[in-house]
Amino acid sequence: MGISNRHVHLSSEHLQTLFGAGYQLTPLKDLSQPGQYAAKETIMLAGPKGSIDQVRILGPCRSVTQVEILASDCYKLGVKAKLGVSGQLQSSAGNLTLVGPKGSVHLCQGVIIAQRHIHMSLADAERLGVSDGQSVSITIPGERGGVFHNTLIRADNNSALELHLDTEEANALGVTAQTLIRLTA
Repeated sequence: MGISNRHVHLSSEHLQTLFGAGYQLTPLKDLSQPGQYAAKETIMLAGPKGSIDQVRILGPCRSVTQVEILASDCYKLGVKAKLGVSGQLQSSAGNLTLVGPKGSVHLCQGVIIAQRHIHMSLADAERLGVSDGQSVSITIPGERGGVFHNTLIRADNNSALELHLDTEEANALGVTAQTLIRLTA
């Protein structure tokens, strides 16, 4: 179980603009997905209505900058982000400025509310009888438990088995990192 708060994936170009030429991210903590880490660095998100400070950057850099926010952040920032799949940013929201210690970047797109998803290897997908891109339901036990439909399978050979929910979804059903779930294909 992975519970994600708002965060940013930066392109190398935007990292240089925000932190200065030649800057490299400083790994703070490894994440469960191979090669991914939370960086020491944070930035500010500034929208038409407000801002959010100390938003964590996740590394390594990607080819395109992507900002993943919570649904409630849309109100605070004044942006109209929609549910989206990481890396698929066509028609995603923009009108958000990223502010770092050395500069700022205005995004015309790249802001999403991440769709809940399950990362897994192709071997895990075969074992569980699911495939990349498939939508499944998950049952979460407990006093506040329930069922989440429309959970996307993200299967490839570079992933570790883990469900990703944002903090709002996890809080709604009392989920912790130790919660076990049942998948219904």
